Amino acid sequence: TRRQVLLFLSMLCLSCVLGQVSYSVPEEMAKGSVVGNIAHDLGLDLKRLKSGKARVYTGGSVEYIGLNKERGVLFIQERIDREALCGETTPCALHFQLILENPMELFRVTVEITDTNDNTPTFTNAEKHFEISESAVIGSKFVLEKAIDSDIGMNGLQQYSLVSNDNFVLKSGNQAGVSKKVEMVLQKPLDREKQERISLLLTAIDGGEPQMSGTLRIFINVLDANDNAPAFAKPLYKAKILENSPNGTSVTTVSATDKDIGVNGEVSYLISTSERLLSELFNINSKTGELLLVGEIDYEKAKHYEIDIEVVDRGGLSDSTKVIVDVVDINDNNPDMNIVSKSESILEDSPPNTVIAMLSVNDPDSENNGDVECNIDGDIPFKIQTTSNGFYTLITELDLDREISSQYNITVTCSDEGVPSLSSSVTLTLQISDVNDNAPVFERSSYEAYIVENNTLGLSIFTVKARDADSNQNARVSYILEDSSVNGVPVSSYVSVSADSGVIHAVRSFDYEQIKDFHFRVKAQDGGSPPLTSNVTVKVLIQDQNDNPPQVLYPVQTGGSLVAEMVPRSVDVGYLVTKVVAVDVDSGQNAWLSYKIQKATDRALFEVGLQNGEIRTIRQVTDKDDVKQRLTVLVEDNGQPSRSATVIVNVAVADSFPEVLSEFTDFTQDKEYNDNLTFYLVLALAVVSFLFITCLVVIISVKIYRWRQSRVMYHSNLPVIPYYPPRYSDTLGTGTLQHVYNYEVCRTTDSRKSDCKFNGAGSQNVLIMDPSSTGTMQRIQSEKSILDEPDSPLEVGRR
Repeated sequence: TRRQVLLFLSMLCLSCVLGQVSYSVPEEMAKGSVVGNIAHDLGLDLKRLKSGKARVYTGGSVEYIGLNKERGVLFIQERIDREALCGETTPCALHFQLILENPMELFRVTVEITDTNDNTPTFTNAEKHFEISESAVIGSKFVLEKAIDSDIGMNGLQQYSLVSNDNFVLKSGNQAGVSKKVEMVLQKPLDREKQERISLLLTAIDGGEPQMSGTLRIFINVLDANDNAPAFAKPLYKAKILENSPNGTSVTTVSATDKDIGVNGEVSYLISTSERLLSELFNINSKTGELLLVGEIDYEKAKHYEIDIEVVDRGGLSDSTKVIVDVVDINDNNPDMNIVSKSESILEDSPPNTVIAMLSVNDPDSENNGDVECNIDGDIPFKIQTTSNGFYTLITELDLDREISSQYNITVTCSDEGVPSLSSSVTLTLQISDVNDNAPVFERSSYEAYIVENNTLGLSIFTVKARDADSNQNARVSYILEDSSVNGVPVSSYVSVSADSGVIHAVRSFDYEQIKDFHFRVKAQDGGSPPLTSNVTVKVLIQDQNDNPPQVLYPVQTGGSLVAEMVPRSVDVGYLVTKVVAVDVDSGQNAWLSYKIQKATDRALFEVGLQNGEIRTIRQVTDKDDVKQRLTVLVEDNGQPSRSATVIVNVAVADSFPEVLSEFTDFTQDKEYNDNLTFYLVLALAVVSFLFITCLVVIISVKIYRWRQSRVMYHSNLPVIPYYPPRYSDTLGTGTLQHVYNYEVCRTTDSRKSDCKFNGAGSQNVLIMDPSSTGTMQRIQSEKSILDEPDSPLEVGRR
């Protein structure tokens, strides 16, 4: 391939017509600028350029010159920088060939690039630093950096200039251009203390048009020489320091200056060695001059100090000053309190102004710091009085009462008038001795105690308690039962009281039905001398027990006559046949009675009211119903356990008295039959158990007693409702009779014509039969209008 190229070039050279043309253009021409008319200069036709395929051959990578075939001119195709293209080489030219074909022709073209002033003189570094001692001699030389200008000829560097100053001048060599040497010469001595830093400006100037320049900043740091002695700012320093200040406290700072710098300006501070005692109290920082406290100072020992301070630089030059330190007194001493004398205890009835203790108070501080004032802490009945020479007395201010406070911890605090104030305190313990000035006081103004009837003897009923605010023997309380009577009987036969504990005991067994409550007084007496007493009323309430069965008042059960209620067959449903009346001498729910039929000839015919005991018909009476009807009514109270009683009610169902006569005998026979049956049963049970016979005897005795009682109340053979007192029921209003059925009866004991008035709700027809007689009597009660007549002399109002 190489051979082919050489052969091609040889043939080209043989066939070409040699020609040469030169042009000159300045650098930095704009792109497209015309270099020259190559066609005219070579004598070529424009057609030849086109037919010959004219082209520019440079042989390089960058083609700076281009060919315009249409115009036949050369033009700037790329920007040309002479300095980049040729550097310092002169002249600077571009060499290339213009090649044509058919036939092949080659023309040499040279384009000279001329220089323009497009570069300014520049320094490699923008700044130059020098360190010159102020002791440098005149004429000392300092070489400066040369400037660089890429341009050549007159466009290159021509001269230097230095901003004028008093210390340096500029000296340049005889060489021209870039090789010119630049030096700076010292013509006046330097003084760092006047001017430590000097700034100069070196300017490099070229000869182009327009003229261009570059600058270099020169910084001169004047080095110090030890030509100045240190000096204190003040010949005398004054400072104050509080006594008892901690170690390390700064007292003051002395300051000395040395116009020199660096090691020449370094100074050291020290306390004069002749003052050895002060060296133990104070120390100075050799670098900063700060005076520090290193010992303990006390205003009471020394009030001020004089300290000599020296300062020395590295060259041995020195100066001295004096520091006067005044010690400031502070309130650093608490008042000193001492108890000269004191009392351990005092009677509570001691009069005011009684001396309790004497104190001695001293404060070693002076002026306000030593002025002391003493006070008592808290609101207590004491005060403190001052006397001369720092003595104080503690006395009572008010009357004392041990019952309010039996002991006082009296704290006396003494404070000085310093800022801040310091204080000391002492606590005295004072016991208040007791006197018997308080009577026993019961816990309540009165007491109520409850006891259930039928109690055992000696039972504890209640406890009274009295307290005495005094102490020891004065507070020992004894209880005494005051003399009184209950229903004419001494109260001591009812209760007793324990002298030590106040426990009240029952001396007897109580019966609610006999006595419901009573009261008495108990006296409390202390053990003082003389003793003090107080008393209280105790009311004892007897609580009821269900110890009495109900008592049937009506119908009355007698052994001589039989009572039968007569019910016509024509009565309606709900007809009131009779009313069972019963009472219970107990109270409360023990006296609440209920009624129910236990046995009946015909349970479907009659019913009894659960609460009122009224017997009424519950259906229509028919001809098939027996004439005689027997009802067994059970009366039961509401106690726990409950008690009961039974009553037999005979009812004759008939429209007229003759119908009843035939059944009269049957009534009695039934009674006798039942009595005989009971007798035989009792005999049979007596054989089995002797104990049961004993109980039966008691029961028979009770029944005989009741029978006699009824005979006393009724002298006639006619069984009627007995008289029952209006206040028979419980005094608290808990009786079993409802108000609508309560009644009163007034009759003579020997006349059957006595007027009687009771509630009209009862049966109006009562059949009375006497088995000992052969006749039958019918007693019909008077009409209601007659019974309610207000003029009746024997009328008793219903309740």
